[in-house]
Amino acid sequence: MGSLDDKINEHFAGYVVRKDLVKAVKGNAIVPTYVLEYLLGQYCATDDEASIQSGIETVKDILRKHYVHRNEAGLIQSTIKEKGRYKVIDQISVSLNEKTDSYEAVFDNLGIKKVAVDSGTVKAHPKLLVTSVWCIADVQYEFAEEARTSPWVLETIKPIQIARVDYDGYKEARGQFSKDEWIDLLMQSIGFDPKAFGRRSKLLQLMRLIPFVERNYNIIELGPKGTGKSHIYSEFSPHGQLISGGEVTIPKLFVNNSNGRIGLVGYWDVVAFDEFAGREKTANKALVDIMKNYMANKTFSRGVNPMGAEASFAFVGNTDHNVPYMLKNSDLFEALPPQFHDSAFIDRLHAYLPGWEIDVIRGEMFTNGYGFIVDYLAEILRHLRQEDFSNRPDQHFSVSEKVSTRDRDAIYKTMSGMLKVIFPAGGESAEDVEELLQLAMESRKRVKDQLFRIDATYPEVDFYYSGSDGEKRYVQTVEEQEFPQFYHRKSSPEPRPQENSEADVIDVEPTDPTSTQTKTAQKPMPEEGHHVFAENRKGVSYDKLFGPYIDGATRIVVTDPYIRYFYQVRNMMELVEMVIRRKAPEDQVSIHLVTGPNDGDIQKQRELLESITEACTGSGVDFTWAFDTSGAAHARDVVADTGWKIVLDRGLDIFQAPLRREGFNLGDRLQEHRMLKGFYVTYVKQ
Repeated sequence: MGSLDDKINEHFAGYVVRKDLVKAVKGNAIVPTYVLEYLLGQYCATDDEASIQSGIETVKDILRKHYVHRNEAGLIQSTIKEKGRYKVIDQISVSLNEKTDSYEAVFDNLGIKKVAVDSGTVKAHPKLLVTSVWCIADVQYEFAEEARTSPWVLETIKPIQIARVDYDGYKEARGQFSKDEWIDLLMQSIGFDPKAFGRRSKLLQLMRLIPFVERNYNIIELGPKGTGKSHIYSEFSPHGQLISGGEVTIPKLFVNNSNGRIGLVGYWDVVAFDEFAGREKTANKALVDIMKNYMANKTFSRGVNPMGAEASFAFVGNTDHNVPYMLKNSDLFEALPPQFHDSAFIDRLHAYLPGWEIDVIRGEMFTNGYGFIVDYLAEILRHLRQEDFSNRPDQHFSVSEKVSTRDRDAIYKTMSGMLKVIFPAGGESAEDVEELLQLAMESRKRVKDQLFRIDATYPEVDFYYSGSDGEKRYVQTVEEQEFPQFYHRKSSPEPRPQENSEADVIDVEPTDPTSTQTKTAQKPMPEEGHHVFAENRKGVSYDKLFGPYIDGATRIVVTDPYIRYFYQVRNMMELVEMVIRRKAPEDQVSIHLVTGPNDGDIQKQRELLESITEACTGSGVDFTWAFDTSGAAHARDVVADTGWKIVLDRGLDIFQAPLRREGFNLGDRLQEHRMLKGFYVTYVKQ
């Protein structure tokens, strides 16, 4: 185990499980992750390998004997009849039979209906009346001569969820972990290897948890297929309900007028709508109107008296086009069904999670480390719904007074949710709050900016916040920085006359040295300035960052103390390749690197750097390198004899490392298709 896993087991003994064990026990059992981890938590919540192996066999045996496969339903029914009583793991729902004045259960996989249930069971577990719930149940078979009497009887039932948890103990143990350690623990808890994600990508994953900790929180995530958008709502918590297909009726979701029974919003913490996008889909206008009222006011009504509920809504769906296409031709909500592509509905969304920033889920992204038993964490998150952390950011920052009340509420609800997830016991610093505040404001700004494109009657708003110094700090979305030429263009039902003209000039922000100036390929002129690049942005390359500033140089000196490992040396090689591509064949350029020695494997580092020297033979580039053994060189800059000095806080290490795998990846071939780490660059004319 790693040091983090040791720490997790030390402070949360009995509440954590090794995440790769789920695959070891699942087999062909089609059950949610929280069901399997519930069982693993009973028998494998330890770091002792022998006990884990014994527990795995026990869980496998339980699933083998008691989990009901549909194709074996007849065999299990026979077993219950012969033994008189048998324990099963199945999805169970209950309904009231008004003719017999009794409750009857339906076992989905076992295929039996009209199973007698006593009133006490229904009162203890009312969710059974709304939808199917995974349970461990004892079923009896008692044959009766009366033809209308079902022989099946539900003796005992236990919904699969952990017993009461020690919330105070959870908060106390949180204090033993640093912020980064805690974020990694949460990432492992939802099944991912933290090493496969950058900082911003981790926070985006954790944003998916906000509906579980915030009442009446409305979030939407649209993006490419295969990024795990619906996983957390279907597998993570017994308090969330995923509606597949994105279509649901008013009685099912809100209230059934015929019997007055409240729908899903009254029994679940989170109702998620899967496959919500699709312009060919239709929705009931009455349903949309009730949803809009509920999302705004937390109430709904189909009769005389309004009813309240606290379920959060999560909408997830796939986009049809990439981001620049949507920004140029429509808006980021273009994939929604027509009835939901409505400004009043969109304005009620608290956050838009940019699904295009989340990588397609692959096998190597899953963890084999320890994380919370998801049901334990689900109970903690449910407890946190009672808390309100929305005012905690006010200790450090104030949000612009120009934003609307709805914008402000959305920002503070997102902030409250992220603080509950990462800092449940408080103790966050101003820097911690600022990082989360920027994300919360950006998530709402993405909604508001698209609203302005859809409905021009919405006023433009400056999204900024102020610190104790009173300085305004403006917030931009990543796609706003990446595609400024399209982002602020209003949508129009009619194409502009010269929209496809080769001479059409694209407006750009002069502060971005990577922006395309015009479609006529005018050569950008180097300028002094300071530029900040957001994490997860794409479209940046060494050619765009350095090219105009080193054109014509005969000597370039790169100072970067961390050209030590293979991927760092590869960055250096790609800078050399860029120089070779840009220079004239007859020109000679010398490139000298000053870096620090890799004490772990200096011989390998020497071999890699010498391989660059050898590769440059005959290219017109002379590459040399030297170690700075004084240890005093912490600067990271590129200096050319053209008179320009380029200072980078990360040196050449500006790209997130792509996960190694077989096959081809555009990020391996083209820098513009790699996600960035957050960094800044400063251009100085010497």
